[in-house]
Amino acid sequence: MASKTLRELGGADTTPAALASSTLILVDYQNTYTRGAMELDGWKPALEAASDLLSRARRAGAAVIHIQHDGGEGSPYDIRAEIGAIHPGVAPIDGESVVVKQAPDAFHGTELGKLVDEAGNETVIVAGFMTHMCIAYTSASAALRGNKPTVPADACATRSIVDVSADELHRSALAAIADAYAVVVPSHTALT
Repeated sequence: MASKTLRELGGADTTPAALASSTLILVDYQNTYTRGAMELDGWKPALEAASDLLSRARRAGAAVIHIQHDGGEGSPYDIRAEIGAIHPGVAPIDGESVVVKQAPDAFHGTELGKLVDEAGNETVIVAGFMTHMCIAYTSASAALRGNKPTVPADACATRSIVDVSADELHRSALAAIADAYAVVVPSHTALT
């Protein structure tokens, strides 16, 4: 039998976010993670899940905010180059904000908090790359600022580091996120 999370022990609501009343935050779905040194294990299925989630969120009328990491010219995160561009499978459309960040936490030093507040939704859905970095930090920051985050596991991916496989790291990061900060659902299709 699985142990209860800290959130459950504290009486936190474990209901996943509803698309129509949430802000969808798509984090770092950049070409950076689809090739080369930063290519993530499982990026293709995660991107497909994110694309479907984005389509469903748009149909539901959810607020959508795209996050893009800028590591500067010549880096794998150079947003002025094709490598740092948001992948076309989840590209923003007119009316959707793009927030440029330079730290794993998408709220840190950006206008994300202001945009989330302006959208008027307490619940946020945080999905993207990499699970153990930007998704962990951004969902934690969302919770600490008073939002109620939900993270769809299948729309996130990461890479192997040191002696930890990408799958182990992904699952461990999701467990830590679920323990303290967010509702984690195995599939984006759980969000209606």
